[in-house]
Parts: sequence; C-alpha cells; structure tokens
Amino acid sequence: MYKFTFGFILIAFGAIISCNNAVNRLPIYGERTLGKIMVDGKEVTDTIYQTVPQFNFIDQDSNIVTNETFKGKIYIADFVFLSCKSICPKMHVQMKRLYDKYKDNTQVVFLSHTIDPANDTLERIKKFMLANNIETAKWHMVRGTEDEILAISNKGYFSIAYRDSTNTEPGQEFQHSGWMILVDAQQHIRSMKDGTDQFEVDALIKDIDKLLIEKL
Repeated sequence: MYKFTFGFILIAFGAIISCNNAVNRLPIYGERTLGKIMVDGKEVTDTIYQTVPQFNFIDQDSNIVTNETFKGKIYIADFVFLSCKSICPKMHVQMKRLYDKYKDNTQVVFLSHTIDPANDTLERIKKFMLANNIETAKWHMVRGTEDEILAISNKGYFSIAYRDSTNTEPGQEFQHSGWMILVDAQQHIRSMKDGTDQFEVDALIKDIDKLLIEKL
C-alpha cells in the first residue's frame, strides 16, 4: 500500500467532552478560520472548519449525487477503481464489511469514487454493485471526469490519487492511498483509516459509533 504523511494537513485536535453525551469528540480535519456565524438569530464570531467541497457526480443508477444527497447523514468515502490490481480488492472487502454492519442504520451511507471513469462505466459499476449484493440507495459509487475526481480526492478529502504516467499496464495506471474517510453530517472530515487493514477498519467502526452518539 502507498503511505503518505499528513504534514500538509492542519488538524483540529482536542478531546472536547460533549455536555450532552459525555463522549470524547473526534477531531475535525482540515483548515480552520475565525468567522461570523448565526447562533439563535445573533451573529457571533466562532471557529469555522473546512468542509468537503461542493461536488456533482453520477452514480450507478444514473442519479445525480451532490453534497445535498448526504445532508444530515454520516458517510464513509473512498477512492478506488474496478480494474485495480493492488489495494482496491482489499478495500472492497473492508468497505463491504462496513456496509453489512450499518446497512440497516439510516444515519450511515457510503460514497465510493472511481478514479478511472474512462473504464468504469455506469454499466460496469452497476454490475459490480449487484454482484456484491449492495443496495444502491445506501451506497453510491460515482463517476465524474478524471480531473474532478482526482482533484476532490487530493484537495477535498486529503486522500492521494493520481495517474502514473510511468505505468500503462492495465490495472496499474493510477496510484492512490487506501484511506476510508468518515464525514459527519456537517460535511467535516472526522476520521481517516487505512482501508486495507482490518484492524484499522475496526478502529474506524469505533469512530463511526462515536460519531453516531455525538450526532444525537
């Protein structure tokens, strides 16, 4: 698997105890600034945290998928491609494991992005979802242009994905990290775990459960 450092990421760490549910809150990843927000009809100065950029993609059922699709939901995102011969098969297994665990929880949904839209047609993606008994309203696998997908991976989700110009062998044209990324109902990134590692995904499950409590 390809390992990358987080030196460029500003992470809002801090174990903040929730007054309502007495759990340690997960950190918020990304840049933060001071700005004006409305609280109870009054404008106050508060910390504004980075959110997932606006996106507009198409899923396996030809539905338009945007940030609004996940309004009020927790979701887990990843970046893969179906002909991948390196880390993607392991990621598929672990993402399906998460899906099976939370498929009856209406607060948790899934978002996979193909980084190889030229070959991962909607028909091919649909066949993949059906072959894995995935309810497609619960798990969206989306296509955009290659530039759009790579840009939101690298800049929006702090995941690494790029076309490897030195390798044209089928299934190895792209290099990418295996992060599974947990996004909260306000579109903040709250956890990132190695999606090829069962124990890392075990830790992600704990983070999902913690975020569900925080959301109450």
